[in-house]
Amino acid sequence: MLLVVTYSRAARQTLRNVCNGHEETVVQRFGRAALLEATELGAFLALRLRAKHDGDVQVERTAPFNEFEDAPESVRDAAAAYEDRENPSTPYAKFAVGTDHPDADAMGDSEL
Repeated sequence: MLLVVTYSRAARQTLRNVCNGHEETVVQRFGRAALLEATELGAFLALRLRAKHDGDVQVERTAPFNEFEDAPESVRDAAAAYEDRENPSTPYAKFAVGTDHPDADAMGDSEL
């Protein structure tokens, strides 16, 4: 998919018009951003926005997140264990102390 993010009022209005005129290509709208299908029409619409508004439009290609391929087992286990914690007000940093779960700083420094 193509993620289109707008950074000006004029670009937002054009994005709104594009989304209204090409609903079949719009996967999701988020106000100042939209996900377009990764088709030639999606690319055309995104590039048209860039051509009209230049730096006020950012276009990124996205890929679905597959938790089983993209996240290590330790992170998946930590997320599940944290959601099953006895006290819901326990912060993750305190929860992870003395366990095999990775600490938040280490996860923050590690790319997927």
